[in-house]
Amino acid sequence: MKPVTKLIGEKTKIDASELELTEKLVALNRVTKVVKGGKKLHFRALVVVGDGNGHVGAGLGKAREVPEAIRKAGVAARKELIKVQMSGTTIPHEMLAKFGAAKVLLKPAVPGTGVIAGGSVRSVLEAAGVKDVLTKSLGSSNPINTVRATLLALANLRNPEEAVAKRKAEPEVQEIDTGG
Repeated sequence: MKPVTKLIGEKTKIDASELELTEKLVALNRVTKVVKGGKKLHFRALVVVGDGNGHVGAGLGKAREVPEAIRKAGVAARKELIKVQMSGTTIPHEMLAKFGAAKVLLKPAVPGTGVIAGGSVRSVLEAAGVKDVLTKSLGSSNPINTVRATLLALANLRNPEEAVAKRKAEPEVQEIDTGG
């Protein structure tokens, strides 16, 4: 399976004010900048928001204080919401996505399996409302790139019935050999 590197399809704007979103802090880093007078301390927060019903987003926030960084990350995540195609409690098909050096493999699972995932991938899938899925994180374990790769994989999921209907709707182009 070839890794997906860009979003396919058109991105529709989702209004976050109409959804009951829950926030989950995935990573909090202390970042220092060395300046002439010493070190300047900042915090970087990675937050995932979701309604548990097919909508999920992630955002980064940076500030001098931890609560402000988390708040900024939550605001950024609400602006980047995506709709996830689901097949019952799982995903419709297998998907491999790559973002930076992080690769994430998502596989559908039978009901009752649960979310078999680690760390940041689990946070995204639980926020999206996926109940049964098998995952494997390949490559980099950087939480930011792993979350973005997971979101990319979820955004590229397609419902099989819709894909077949779209293929039938498109006219087929046939090449004609003129013999010349």
